[in-house]
Amino acid sequence: MSDHSITGLHHVTAISGPPQANVDFFTKVMDQRLVKKTVNFDDPGTYHLYYGNRTAEPGTILTFFPFAHAAPGRPGSGEASAYGYSIGDRVADDWLREVAARGAEVSDPVERFGQPVFTVADPDGKRVELVTEPGDHDPAAGGFHGVTLWLDDLGPTRDLLVDRMGYAEAGHEAADGAERLRLIAPGEARGRVVDLFRQDGAPRARPGAGSIHHVAFRAKDDAEQLAWRDRMLTAGMQVTPVIDRQYFNAIYFREPGGVLFEIATDPPGFTADESLDHLGEALKLPAQHEPLRDRIEAVLPEIRT
Repeated sequence: MSDHSITGLHHVTAISGPPQANVDFFTKVMDQRLVKKTVNFDDPGTYHLYYGNRTAEPGTILTFFPFAHAAPGRPGSGEASAYGYSIGDRVADDWLREVAARGAEVSDPVERFGQPVFTVADPDGKRVELVTEPGDHDPAAGGFHGVTLWLDDLGPTRDLLVDRMGYAEAGHEAADGAERLRLIAPGEARGRVVDLFRQDGAPRARPGAGSIHHVAFRAKDDAEQLAWRDRMLTAGMQVTPVIDRQYFNAIYFREPGGVLFEIATDPPGFTADESLDHLGEALKLPAQHEPLRDRIEAVLPEIRT
């Protein structure tokens, strides 16, 4: 595999309404593990909740900033519009029946690039995609299939992902004034798929509950991340300095279509401040906010897990 190729997703971060409903849906309905309960480092009066598989591996991590009074977002161009989990075809029917029995709304499947895709509605009305692939894994084990970026023009984003980030075109579908271009990263990592979607007359997205805030790609270590930073600067992106997010280091930039991208390091990982057996049990704060713990805990709503 080329050193100039992204291997897949690290995590996806979204915005939700009240935190308790979010926790209940993703842990009890979608069978994800709450792997970290912390705060938005830039707004410590707001939770930052991380879900993933049992060992909290990159490529399985979905995170939320929950706001109790968030207005609904408006889907549209200029944002990541969907994330999809991989689900094995040998377990899909049974797993989806169980999800429906837990009270979730499960859609009829649609076919996309030859794969049946189901959706499940989360508490904010966001459709969580479940993409059927060969196997017997469920979303808690399989992690991400990929993400969809809704754009006004596919070309500039396609060029960045293919020419600069190592993705390859893997299919194109068009119907009824809409088109979807599939890109796939090399290798076998989770979350290798990025779909670029365009629809005639689409409104611009408005962030809110149910919106995806950003999409994070993987870097194996700090050195690889710095190399990606140099490549993105050379490509004309306005890239932030490296930011310490406690469980990974991060750089951010907006790709040409307006979607916020992040490149995050695999280390140090989510066991940096609590053991694997006890992930997600305690409120963890970054060092700069630890002196304010009493004040922060007083304003955060209680979460039952």
